[in-house]
Amino acid sequence: MDVMQAIDSRRSIRRFKNDPIDREVIRAILEAGTKAPSGKNRQPWEFVVVTGDKLKEAVQVMREGIKVFKARFGNTGSAEYSANIMEQSPAVIFIFNPGGVHPWKRKTVGQQFTEIVDVQSVGAAIQNMILAAESLGIGTLWICDVFQAYEELCKWLKKDCQMVAALALGYKDENPPARPRKSIDEITEWI
Repeated sequence: MDVMQAIDSRRSIRRFKNDPIDREVIRAILEAGTKAPSGKNRQPWEFVVVTGDKLKEAVQVMREGIKVFKARFGNTGSAEYSANIMEQSPAVIFIFNPGGVHPWKRKTVGQQFTEIVDVQSVGAAIQNMILAAESLGIGTLWICDVFQAYEELCKWLKKDCQMVAALALGYKDENPPARPRKSIDEITEWI
């Protein structure tokens, strides 16, 4: 599958089969992430792969964090749904920016600019992993709802740096249609 085919066929998958993913397949997906471009070649990403019983623990930690968030702020968006999806996926990759500061901490202007560049770089790594997974027949879901359990997950994962997202992986148990997209003319200005 070439890259344009992977881009065209990729979908956000929310139902996975129970089949485990071979560790070497996950390593290939991670390797694709490390080949993403990054500002100043800082390569500002770290990955924590969670599978099996540890994934069940991570989901429980996430659910506990969601309860705390809900008690404090009310609306948790689709976080509970995301936890359900993570629970039935065979692997989840938590993605961190090791130089990034937790959202509640103060940052200098210089730190903010560096962090913007680094988070863009991490986003490129995530996209590379998603496209590599698609080319290998693995479905993915890019999950940002981890923020409703941010502190709990960081503590459980023993990471004292900025969590950017999670990526659920698994063999697809659905084939959703393409979602509508805005037209190029609607979103582009030519000067």
